Amino acid sequence: MFKNPFARRSDSAAPAANSEPLTRTSVADLTKKAAYSLRKSGLSGERAAVYLVLDRSGSMRRYYSDGTVQYLAERILGLARNLDDDGEVPVTFFSTEVDGTITVSVDDYAGRIEETHNRLGHMGRTYYATAIEAVLRQHRESGARVPALIVFQTDGNPDDRSDVVSLMHQIVDEDQDVFLAFVAFGKNVDFLRTLDTLGLKADHVSLFQADDPTQIADEELYDGLTHEFVPWLRARRPVSN
Repeated sequence: MFKNPFARRSDSAAPAANSEPLTRTSVADLTKKAAYSLRKSGLSGERAAVYLVLDRSGSMRRYYSDGTVQYLAERILGLARNLDDDGEVPVTFFSTEVDGTITVSVDDYAGRIEETHNRLGHMGRTYYATAIEAVLRQHRESGARVPALIVFQTDGNPDDRSDVVSLMHQIVDEDQDVFLAFVAFGKNVDFLRTLDTLGLKADHVSLFQADDPTQIADEELYDGLTHEFVPWLRARRPVSN
């Protein structure tokens, strides 16, 4: 759990504060990059329902204004076009509670994240559990017969730690067909690392940490999202190579 060879460290190898963001590419190219990552992992042809959860706490403001969150959604859309049978991504925005939901697709994604974020108004605190529960409910009600891959982005520790711990135990104890891939912006996410010490009997979570998310290459993100999802999926069902 949480073996993350892709984390950016705060040392001399870390990008300078004034370094230029990586070049952003099209959803078509992102789809190809995601396909390559899945193929390397032996997941070609596998199916999962992909969901995206986005943090709207106050500290996230800059990542919305500079397009970082919008581009993350486009990257996850590229992943979903390989894994999800409808190629769409339900997106849940959260802060103190669930702020709003939309769906992005290849025909309707440009500018959707900034537009929705601006429309939702006030940015609150950081409560994970309500957002996770909302997506779990959405997956159950969808009637999907494939596992859920929930990409959960945040840049801070939750204000509802005990609720999150209880929810993680529930997911594992009920053996829910759900995998949570946390994507952490910045360094203030030590709580996510403590999930490794819960003594859970199954590993339903992973962590990809990006000290500077503007400097994470597409390939790094895809490999980071799938490197623990693959063994989890293999443990649940055979995966063809």
